[in-house]
Amino acid sequence: MASMPMVVDRAEKFEKVCGILDHHARRASSLIPILQAIQHEYHYLPEEVLTFVATSLGVPAARVFGVATFYAHFALEPKGKHVIRMCDGTACHVKQSIPVLNALRQKLGTSENCKTTPDMLFTVETVACLGACGLAPAMVIDEQVHGQMTPERALALVDEIKAQEASLAGASAVAEQPSAEESHV
Repeated sequence: MASMPMVVDRAEKFEKVCGILDHHARRASSLIPILQAIQHEYHYLPEEVLTFVATSLGVPAARVFGVATFYAHFALEPKGKHVIRMCDGTACHVKQSIPVLNALRQKLGTSENCKTTPDMLFTVETVACLGACGLAPAMVIDEQVHGQMTPERALALVDEIKAQEASLAGASAVAEQPSAEESHV
């Protein structure tokens, strides 16, 4: 019976994908918006879902995988709840983006090859340009731009997020505990 949650998760996953496909009338011409909606739902594009999408749209799997791998926006690996994108374009690089990146990676235990923390809370990525050269070095956390980054400022932002997450986890744990009345019933 230990495999039951996985069965429920897989069924739920494909149910959501079917809803997305139905919303787009299962049109192959809507492949990009379909993939965007799936990625919004799961924070990445699972391989088995891409295969399912190809079958559902009646297109070769190679076409779906080709689109998913062509656009940098799409991710084929799970990402953390909070995505940090560090710019390493020319302006940011010259203004010392690498020390900021190294500080983030050291604090979070990530690397070039392992971009996501084991707890799935953070993903640290580098990008060629964020288009915020006047704010160099710039980084984006969850679609919010932060400019003139230093290692210290970047780590302070991570600490803020960690504190918010701990607060949310604490509030959730308190809400799940039975009241004194309920536990004596």
